[in-house]
Amino acid sequence: MKNLGSLHTVDVLRWSSLGVITFALFIGTWQMAADETGLPHRYWARYCASLERKMRSMFNFTPGRLVALGQLAGIFMVIAAQLTVELPGWYGVILLIMIGPSVYLESERRKRVLKIEDQLDNFMLALANALKATPSIGAAFNSVVTVIDDPIRSEVDLALKEMKVGSTLDQALLHMASRVGSRQLDSALSSILIGRQVGGNLPKVLETTATTLREMKRLEGVIRTKTADGRMQLWVIGAMPLVFIVGFGVMWPGYFDPLTKSLSGYGIIAFVCISWVSALILARKVLAVDF
Repeated sequence: MKNLGSLHTVDVLRWSSLGVITFALFIGTWQMAADETGLPHRYWARYCASLERKMRSMFNFTPGRLVALGQLAGIFMVIAAQLTVELPGWYGVILLIMIGPSVYLESERRKRVLKIEDQLDNFMLALANALKATPSIGAAFNSVVTVIDDPIRSEVDLALKEMKVGSTLDQALLHMASRVGSRQLDSALSSILIGRQVGGNLPKVLETTATTLREMKRLEGVIRTKTADGRMQLWVIGAMPLVFIVGFGVMWPGYFDPLTKSLSGYGIIAFVCISWVSALILARKVLAVDF
């Protein structure tokens, strides 16, 4: 019973010290970041603004500061755990916490852009049909926004709200293009703006644009199918060095010690890593087909 009690006391003290260390590190860093004249505060404000800008472009209005504070708290907890209980792979966890939100937001942005591009041809056809019923392109946008789905509906709705508060149609569409960051959307909106300025049969222009976008989407599907084997080979070949490293390390412990105990060994590791990353980047460029 005494041993159990002493073990329980040790655990309580260990976790208490973990909490105190985490809190102290967090408060110390917070004080540095709170100094508006210091360099840490400027980088902190810039990072929070970057996160907020990325989220607002996807109509997510979570404060960037809240996400950054969560990252700080996670990093300090990992550091405190390493100092207290020797957490294995703690540096990898810190790296994941640091780059995780940015990678996730970029992934979500790309998914959203793909969804918008899939909706473009239907949007252009709906706008062309609306223009056949009304000569006003603003009224056509108002009627189209009720029949299209998200995420393009949110973008069109925001463009209409911008026009209601004083922006011109050209400005609202340009803002929409800059928010989304899609070349296909840029082409579609350019056809609207150019057709409106030049004149002529704008519904016919929009129908032709919709047909072109649909054909481009079909060709992209064909190309993705043709290059699927190459992409799979790229991932398999790229992962093989990691598999070999883990396998050799498990089967023959200490196999890589000569590389980690000398300066020349670290040089070889650096050269191999750079070559590996360069080969992956080059292979991706070869497989990437630009339209």
